[in-house]
Amino acid sequence: MKKAILAKKLGMTQIFNDAGTLVPVTVLKAGPCVVTQVKTKENDGYDSVQLAYGQIRTKLVNKPRSGHLDKAGITKETIEKGNKKREVYPVGRFLKEFKLENSDQYSVKDEIKADIFAAGDKVDASAISKGKGFQGTIKRYGQHRGPMSHGSKFHRHQGSNGSTSSPSRVFKGKGMPGHMGCERVTIQNLEVVRVDKEENLIIVKGSVPGPKKTLVIIKEAVKAKA
Repeated sequence: MKKAILAKKLGMTQIFNDAGTLVPVTVLKAGPCVVTQVKTKENDGYDSVQLAYGQIRTKLVNKPRSGHLDKAGITKETIEKGNKKREVYPVGRFLKEFKLENSDQYSVKDEIKADIFAAGDKVDASAISKGKGFQGTIKRYGQHRGPMSHGSKFHRHQGSNGSTSSPSRVFKGKGMPGHMGCERVTIQNLEVVRVDKEENLIIVKGSVPGPKKTLVIIKEAVKAKA
């Protein structure tokens, strides 16, 4: 993997491609990310690049992270919101490491923007999916329901779980009602349709996990077709 970036999901829309076909796309605000640390085999035992992304108020940053950002040269800024002035770090809400093959080409305070990707690239997008709460097996696993006629006494129940005398237990992995969603999901081989360098937008074909404003990790596809 040579390319990776952090992004924020802005939402979905649709655009026309060069062939005039309507394509559903997801708009991602990718970067700018700032390199806050470069790890090497000599010092840390492996090579990686740490990226910082997302504005955050200084009052919300603990001392270890504040010292880490100050050491990386991330300068604090003062912004006005209404009648109030707030001191913020331009980046630092999220810190993620990437084991890049070309990590030796980066140095602290380097900026990584959306232009590292181009139209036609294949990427993998990872994010935390939407939480669905406690759900039954019909919604969670797509199981069939029972007859809805009066007197059936079986509508949306799970059904049989296992035998009685043998094996006298429920096998592990049985699809049961439970918590659904709110887990890390990766969609592979998404095609980059368009890149807006000025606004740092990456537009990919198809859907990306998670609600709006969620953090999305975009990496170079590991199973990209030649």
